[in-house]
Amino acid sequence: MSDMYWNKKVETSTRDELRKHQLQLLKEKVKFCYENSSFYRNRFKSAGISPSDIKTLEDAQKIPFTTKDDLRDNYPFGMIAVHHDDIVEIHASSGTTGNPIVGAYTQNDMDVWAELMARSLYATGVRRADLIHNAYGYGLFTGGLGFHYGAQKIGSTIIPISGGMTERQIKLMKDLGSTVLCCTPSYAIYLAEAMKEAGVDPRKDLKLRIGHFGAEPWSERIRERVEKELGVEAFDIYGLTELCGPGVSVECPEHNGLHIWEDHFLVETIDPETGEVLPAGEEGEMVFTTLTKTGLPLLRFRTRDISVIETEKCGCGRTHSRMMRVTGRSDDMLIIRGVNVFPSQIEYIIMGFPELAAQYQIVLDRPEALDIFTIKAELTEQTSKSTPEELNALKLKIRQKVSNITGISPLIELVKPGELPRTEGKAKRVLDLRSGKI
Repeated sequence: MSDMYWNKKVETSTRDELRKHQLQLLKEKVKFCYENSSFYRNRFKSAGISPSDIKTLEDAQKIPFTTKDDLRDNYPFGMIAVHHDDIVEIHASSGTTGNPIVGAYTQNDMDVWAELMARSLYATGVRRADLIHNAYGYGLFTGGLGFHYGAQKIGSTIIPISGGMTERQIKLMKDLGSTVLCCTPSYAIYLAEAMKEAGVDPRKDLKLRIGHFGAEPWSERIRERVEKELGVEAFDIYGLTELCGPGVSVECPEHNGLHIWEDHFLVETIDPETGEVLPAGEEGEMVFTTLTKTGLPLLRFRTRDISVIETEKCGCGRTHSRMMRVTGRSDDMLIIRGVNVFPSQIEYIIMGFPELAAQYQIVLDRPEALDIFTIKAELTEQTSKSTPEELNALKLKIRQKVSNITGISPLIELVKPGELPRTEGKAKRVLDLRSGKI
């Protein structure tokens, strides 16, 4: 193990070696899916193809796309490719109507995840002697445990503090001498502001040197602010519950895109409208095939994330492709404080309250560090005559329902009938004011 690489042979292999390795794994995974997943076997038959038709990496384009809807429609275990007894851990992200998207892991999947997270942490300078302050959420969300497993693989000391309790977080960082901070970028900014109010100078009072920030989009302006206010070198990390969680890709110290660990993932970019595969260097929607996943393998999974893939060798010496910062999504999914929320989820909730009319609006803002999530909902004529106490009780019920389904507690504004804007075309359900705020 060199000073720079967790696995130098793999991380610096030639592109030809990498592609040869990918092709072997792709053939094996296609055969495995065909033989062990009724979902993929039916998909292949419908498309008129068989595993023997996949002879080159380009032949992957013959395979139909897999989408989030496929996972939701086959909830909870309709897409697993192993016996239920072989599943050792389950994670999940929220679905559109209460059904989450399940990530099912075998022991092999857990070992791979830990390896990829260790590789990702190591690439940014994390070492055995580090003390990692992990403020990502633990539980069904993959963020907290992903970093936890990677840190354990390296042998670093980890503080599994999860989210919240900001004053306590600052105290522990100071008293224990944390050197690495892992959390969402918006929470990093919030921590910096809380430290300032508490009279804590991160550069003088803390030992932080590295920050791992992900689970939500963030800009270079946020990076500059985090690095200035916390005194850390900030690194971006990418992952999806469907693929493995965090650890799919990570920035190196060159800060010129995130290295995708291509010995475990085959990545393509497509035109989100036509599905046409685009050449490297062109912006498109990223599509991933899991080459080593066994519990719930995915072939050509559409992430809906828009990015650019670069394949030339990086200045750090790594040869694995780099994805540039995600610029948006090809669907309507919102990322609020690191949590995936769909407008259709909110509609589902609103329609379940007879006291509310059909009109609603989601308003997102980021006046400071954290996202402000507001739902404006119109009352029916009858409900608009309710007492203030009755309306407050209704607000609490709506907020609790949204929190139960999405994991986020919004502000609720109840407005009079006819107060929300109408349009002749599609209703503008989402008003996102966060762009360019920080």
